Formats: sequence, C-alpha cells, structure tokens
Amino acid sequence: MIDSHQQLDIIEALEQQPIEVREQIVEVSVDMWGGFPKVVEKVFPNATLVIDRFHVMQAANKELNKVRRQVGVFDRGSKFILLRNGAELKENEKQTLDQILNRSIAVLIRMRYSNSHL
Repeated sequence: MIDSHQQLDIIEALEQQPIEVREQIVEVSVDMWGGFPKVVEKVFPNATLVIDRFHVMQAANKELNKVRRQVGVFDRGSKFILLRNGAELKENEKQTLDQILNRSIAVLIRMRYSNSHL
C-alpha cells in the first residue's frame, strides 16, 4: 500500500515494478481523486482508467439528494424510485415517478421564472 496522495510519491512507488509488468496492465480502477488520471497515464501506458462504482454512486447520490431538496421532493421512497431502472418499476412505482417528475418540473419552471431577472 502507498500511504500518500502525492502524485510523485505514487508514481515513484509504482515505477519500481518493471515496465514489462506495467505494460501488461489493461485496466486500473480508482476512486475519484483528481490525481489518478495522470498517475495511471504515466505508469501504466496501456491501461484504461475506470472510476470504481462505489465512488460514482456516492457522487450520484449526493447530487440527487441535493436536487431533490431543491425541488422539494421528500416523499418516502422517492430516492429509490429515482435511482431504479425504469424498466424494472412496478406500475404503482411508475405512477409515483411520474408524479415526482411532474412536481419537480413545475418547481424548476417556477424557479427559472422567479430568477429570470438574473
């Protein structure tokens, strides 16, 4: 394990592996720290950078919650319905989703017009 978030420290530690080994790496999964793309590009020339699902979902949930609060959607289960694959929703969940989206659109339109002087 590399106990640093300094790009140069990470690059130095990883470059201790022979280039022949590093060239065989085809995919590197990382969190969303901004320094990783440069590190992966420099150290693993043939690798594709992949952001791990946990951190992607964490960021998506954070933004979804922010938007839900902004448009006043506090219904129990609304987050679950908004995140779920639409094709997998039951009929009553589809109706709830339509209600949430219609209310949200109305709030966004009101917000837009109330800020139209900007």
